[in-house]
Amino acid sequence: MAGHRVKRGGRRERMAQRASKPAIDPCPPGQIGGVYKPLSDTDLHRIFDTALDLLEKLGLGEVPERLHADLLAVGAIDNGEGRVLFPPALVNEAIDQAAKTFTLHGRDPARSIEVGGNKVYFGTGGAAVQTLDLDSGIYRPSTLNDLHNFTRLQDTLANVSWYTRCCVATDVPDNFDLDVNTAFALIKNTTKPTATSFTLAEYVAPIVEMLDIAAGGPGEFSKRPFMKAHISPMISPMRYGEDAVDVVYECIRHNIPISCITAAQAGATAPATLAGFLAQSLAETLASLLMVHAIRPGFPMVFSNWPLVIDLRTGAFSGGSGETAVLNAASAQLSNWLGLPSGIACSMTDAKAIDAQYGMEKGLTSMAAALAGGNLIYESSGMTASLLGASFEAFVLDDEMHSNTYRALRGIEVSDENLGFDAICDAVLGDGHFLGGQHTYAAMERDYFYPSLADRDEPRTWAENGAQDAWARARIRAREILTEHNPHYLTPEQEREIRDRFNILHP
Repeated sequence: MAGHRVKRGGRRERMAQRASKPAIDPCPPGQIGGVYKPLSDTDLHRIFDTALDLLEKLGLGEVPERLHADLLAVGAIDNGEGRVLFPPALVNEAIDQAAKTFTLHGRDPARSIEVGGNKVYFGTGGAAVQTLDLDSGIYRPSTLNDLHNFTRLQDTLANVSWYTRCCVATDVPDNFDLDVNTAFALIKNTTKPTATSFTLAEYVAPIVEMLDIAAGGPGEFSKRPFMKAHISPMISPMRYGEDAVDVVYECIRHNIPISCITAAQAGATAPATLAGFLAQSLAETLASLLMVHAIRPGFPMVFSNWPLVIDLRTGAFSGGSGETAVLNAASAQLSNWLGLPSGIACSMTDAKAIDAQYGMEKGLTSMAAALAGGNLIYESSGMTASLLGASFEAFVLDDEMHSNTYRALRGIEVSDENLGFDAICDAVLGDGHFLGGQHTYAAMERDYFYPSLADRDEPRTWAENGAQDAWARARIRAREILTEHNPHYLTPEQEREIRDRFNILHP
């Protein structure tokens, strides 16, 4: 009838339907990895023994005074030439007493994850200074508004299991304001486990006060910390960084779990040979563990040994290479072999556009990391341009890629029911096919993942629908999410108190 239209489901309903998981999720986060083992048992022992030799005979330089005293108190040795040495027995003690598993809390308890063992989770990282603009398709400096938008976007993505700020707000020049506003963007826009960094140790306490407001009152955050710290206490090759070590002390004092990141670069700050690189990088990450052991044994620390690769022809960072894939897989294998919660970095393509290079590099490196059993795979969502860029379209595409990866990790369940002897007999003696059979219906949702972005139409239908590529489809999806998902994870009273006490720059 004229003037009357059938009311269709609104955007909010479509968003809720899209975000909801099927009754039986065929590919949830936390699948089991560890099948891919680029290193043999002999290789593992030789790399570990070389790392022990480096720690015992070469040791660490530039050790800050407070840490120097604490390390010597637990059994390290000053060689009298400006370096601290670590006997193998001390290294093994630190490994034995390290936290093997622990919870990364979300403000929403249902979003918390357990780190360690052989479970695989994808998340974010990075400090991109450029954002791939949704409108122009060209990179521009990242802003505080971008950070809020990235945080809102990923809040809807099931396979981002924790969220570390992925870009730097280059329009916030003051370092303290930058750290405060970064943490505020996280607590305002998501209830997942989060992570941030602290420029200086003196910034930790006031930011914890802000986190306490979000947690419900003074001292509440430390009881159930929903934000961890990314810290790089190692300066390769083989020395400590004083400012970062100071941040470690403050984070431990406030019960903030830490990810101690070693980010050596093959051929620049570590050997170009992959075996030599792994030995040095392992020694450096163990030195971070020894630092934590000296301060508070067993404190929650992600053993974040992130092998990075440069193009030896130019010196440019290369995040999408086959060498990156195998080195990070080997790093995960080494960490898991030692029983330590592993953090690695993959899916950080060198591509600038959302193109074939992008898909190839992300798929290759993230699958290798997952198959090797990396517990936390950082940089795995949204990163482009050799970590210089972050992309809204990349976030939604990567989320679908992770579902396929989890499905591959899940493997094949062999049971009497799944072997389907009766179903085969019924089909052969009956209709001659399996379409519409109860056995097929049962498997349809349980065993198969159905993408919403990847195009499976036949060519004519694809052309009739506008012949869109993945970039265009992802742009539409990202815009839809940013238009519709505006969470209110802080109460008006909490936000008002934070804005009264801190220089919050986002309107």
